[in-house]
Amino acid sequence: MAISISVVLLLVILATVFLRSGGLKVSHALVCLLLGFYLAGTNIAPSINSGLMATADIVSGLRP
Repeated sequence: MAISISVVLLLVILATVFLRSGGLKVSHALVCLLLGFYLAGTNIAPSINSGLMATADIVSGLRP
């Protein structure tokens, strides 16, 4: 749960930065948002979640 919130927060921050810099249009952001909602309701959602969890575990295990 905490990783999902962190990923969502990161994506919101990135979308805000892109919107303010002019690199992302509002229509593009809405399409990405809708794509996320549609992906969450498909059979591939558990695979995406597992991949994100594995990536988060690898990144959290790295030491600088």
